[in-house]
Amino acid sequence: MSRGLLKLLFLFITAVPLWAQKKYNFDQICERTSVQITQKNLPEALKTADSLYMTAHKPLDKVKGLLLSAELYHLAGEFKKSICYGENAHSLLGQIDDAEWLCRVNEFLAKEYRLVGLFERSRKYTIQGMQAAKSITDIQKRGEILGLLNQEMAYYEIEQGSYPDAVKYIEQSLHSFGKDNIQDNERAVAASYQLLGDIYFKLKDYVTSENNYRKAESMLKNKCCVLGLVYNGLGGIRLKQKNWKDAELYLKKAENIADSSRSLKLKKAVYSNINDYYEGTGDSVKASLYAVKYVRAYDSLTARNREFALKSPEILVKPNKKSARISIVKNAAIIVLFGALVSIVVFFRTKQKKQRAKFRNIIRTQLKMISSRSEPLPLKRENSDFSNISVEEVDDSAGQSSKRRNESLMTSETESKLLELLEEFEKGELYNNKNMSLSFLAAELNTNTKYLSYVINLHKCADVKTYINRLRINYIVDKLINDDKYRQYKISILAEECGFSSHSKFASVFKAVTDFSPSAYIKYLDENQSDKNTHFPENN
Repeated sequence: MSRGLLKLLFLFITAVPLWAQKKYNFDQICERTSVQITQKNLPEALKTADSLYMTAHKPLDKVKGLLLSAELYHLAGEFKKSICYGENAHSLLGQIDDAEWLCRVNEFLAKEYRLVGLFERSRKYTIQGMQAAKSITDIQKRGEILGLLNQEMAYYEIEQGSYPDAVKYIEQSLHSFGKDNIQDNERAVAASYQLLGDIYFKLKDYVTSENNYRKAESMLKNKCCVLGLVYNGLGGIRLKQKNWKDAELYLKKAENIADSSRSLKLKKAVYSNINDYYEGTGDSVKASLYAVKYVRAYDSLTARNREFALKSPEILVKPNKKSARISIVKNAAIIVLFGALVSIVVFFRTKQKKQRAKFRNIIRTQLKMISSRSEPLPLKRENSDFSNISVEEVDDSAGQSSKRRNESLMTSETESKLLELLEEFEKGELYNNKNMSLSFLAAELNTNTKYLSYVINLHKCADVKTYINRLRINYIVDKLINDDKYRQYKISILAEECGFSSHSKFASVFKAVTDFSPSAYIKYLDENQSDKNTHFPENN
């Protein structure tokens, strides 16, 4: 054989593996970036992912690069960027013919939108993923993807309150993962059992709930968000059983994971249960501490969800001619939808004017009722709904003769000055102080308790307790009407906000002032979308 022929043969033999190596090099780099580099250096991993996208020539490789970046931003807790990259990957799906990656992109976006509270959009991508999964030929991969997509449908049904349907989707999820592939999908299978635990907890079937939590716990060897939710669920069951010792044990484990997690949903759930634990054990100081933590997590979650509800994802990919045409169509559709949305908003605003007018009348009626209740009455009434231990009893047993004596001792100038000071006091928020009492207020206004009690009885048509409690309730009602985040707070947090020492005292006084329980009042406000500029004059 000639030397030239040998060289040609050598080149042919070496060319095949080199070509194969080049073909699979992109996937190997993606996997290495996702698994190895991410654990050591997330910024470096993001740079690698961006360079992979820039050097990719095939649409499928571009999708892989974009989805890798999206997953990395998810790990960093930057959901806005993760969704932007995920949406850009989705915009390229029309250029590829790979069912597995069609499913992966849709499943990723379904999860991200669910995490930011856009459940209808999450459902749309879940359904798209399920349709694409039918074309996956690899049985194992199809089962894994369908398992995750069925989980997403379960989350949606839970949000809608359709617990039986959610259970069906979880059972389909477990069936899709299969018994033979549990080791490869332990965390995903554990998430399904954790979800079942949550569902049965809501259905008050605590035995079945705990059994599912235990199954999830047995599969999770390392700290993760799912394990935090499992411990929180077990702690919640113990709270219902009033087993404070075990509840504390599980909730401490859940808190340990929540404090180091980026998941606001986990933090919110755990801090809520810990607040309930300390309320149950009577430790009001620690209950208040975790109430604050809960509110912070709630506010952060609400702000993030509101941001996604109001802003569209940024376009990060430079479009080609085909995608430019698609963008024009999309933009036209967005304009049409926006016009339709504006029309709907105008229609509902017009319709709601009557409802708002009706609600204002209810508020005015309520104020009149309060005023009518405030007519001078004997101050020591039995079974009074205005009882609150943080406001002192006022000794007014002497009746009208005592009032005349105080009037004769107090000059008209002093009386006028006290009225001015009370008006200034009503404009502030000092009445929410837990230490508020007749003597406390008298000291603040630099007067004596007899003069102050006389002026409040005569000019405010109420005793001191009723006067302070009415200010507090009007303050919290004003907040409920004009700041809808207050309607999401627990009743115990509302009570704490306006200075009441307990949930029950706040609720009884609230009903005495408004004729509604706090929960019924909040529900009515939500249903009627009250006027944002309604304020109680007594507190202004």
